[in-house]
Amino acid sequence: MNLLDLAPLSFDEFLAALDPPLHEFYRDIRAGQQIEEIFHSRLLEACNSYFIIGGLPECVDSWARHRDPKKIQRMQRELVNIYENDFSKHNGKVDSARILMVFRSIVPQLAKPNEKFLYGCVKEGARAREFEEAVEWLVSAGMLLRVYNVSKPEHPLSAFDQLNHFKIYLFDTGLLKHMAGLDNAAILLKNDYQFKGPLTENFVLQQLQGQFEAAPRYYSNHGSEIDFLLQRGVEVIPVEIKAGEDRQAASFKAFLRDRQPETAIRFSRRGYRVEDGFTNLPLYLAGKTSEMIG
Repeated sequence: MNLLDLAPLSFDEFLAALDPPLHEFYRDIRAGQQIEEIFHSRLLEACNSYFIIGGLPECVDSWARHRDPKKIQRMQRELVNIYENDFSKHNGKVDSARILMVFRSIVPQLAKPNEKFLYGCVKEGARAREFEEAVEWLVSAGMLLRVYNVSKPEHPLSAFDQLNHFKIYLFDTGLLKHMAGLDNAAILLKNDYQFKGPLTENFVLQQLQGQFEAAPRYYSNHGSEIDFLLQRGVEVIPVEIKAGEDRQAASFKAFLRDRQPETAIRFSRRGYRVEDGFTNLPLYLAGKTSEMIG
């Protein structure tokens, strides 16, 4: 018997469903390849569409058939309501009200300058023992993606997990966009809108799922933070995510200077290039990360 984990469509699958010719080009992109500006722009536009629509099959199918953003918005609203109503039906021994409170805290959790999950953000004065089972239930149900902070950015990452220090993300970027109340125009017009950073991190994390043997971690220490850490064999790869045009990344640069990793990655809206000890990958290549770094 084989066990399969079902997840929303990846960006790769999304592109295959909505733009087969562009997907054919995307599929053939190789490490070191310079991507022509026309294709780079089209893939970024497709990435923006994914931020809005997400990877839930019903939403992708609706967009393929109707190209109606209002239909997508209505579906996302209905899906959130269905999920919230189902908590009480499938929660077992866990208090469904606490599950709901954790679920509804996702946006404010990610909107904080420090994205570390805080129980006080679920309910004022709340303690871990009140809500940790609810968090665990949502993670086990596949609704939340949990990323642990590690005390050391070293192999094996799991040996340094700080189990009380983690960030949570939503399983689908489109639903997160809807729950945050983001207007589609802000994304399509490429404005520097609020919540742009967390939404972009959620997208990258969603695409990284299953590419490496160990789940992604992150590193936060004395005000310095690396967005994600990936493990490939015995190698630990730092990842920086840039949602906008700002190229300042003091923590990332300090990490590269002090630890000199063999491989380092920055995801941004810029084109593919190798510079200053790291590889810049366009956001749309997050789903091909393991392939692009060789």
